[in-house]
Amino acid sequence: MSRRPYVREMPTTHWFLRQPRYLRYMAREVTCVFIGAYAVLLVIALARLAEGREAYEGFLRALGSTAGIAFQVVVLAFALYHTVSWFSVTPKAMPIQRGEEFVPGGVIIGAHYAGWIALSIVVLVLAGVL
Repeated sequence: MSRRPYVREMPTTHWFLRQPRYLRYMAREVTCVFIGAYAVLLVIALARLAEGREAYEGFLRALGSTAGIAFQVVVLAFALYHTVSWFSVTPKAMPIQRGEEFVPGGVIIGAHYAGWIALSIVVLVLAGVL
């Protein structure tokens, strides 16, 4: 037995750049930071609403600025990427067994997209857009 076991060299900062699968995984994980930042923004909106009308209107003006709109567009793009990438791995993360057979992955993915569309329509109806 050797006193010096073999230790494989692993780059600590860019290991995920070697395979596209790892890169997609890391991109999906990074999107959580932006979604978390948007959640913080919503909490700030509630705090401004509690402070009064002028504070909330100032917050809305800030959201309507160029930087506010750009931030919201970036967060929307990351949220869409996160959703689509998660739906594509759902059959592996949540296999559904029916009897002896597993439900095909396409059915699981399709059900998630159908639920997403249905919920989006409900939200748009409740918001008065549709």
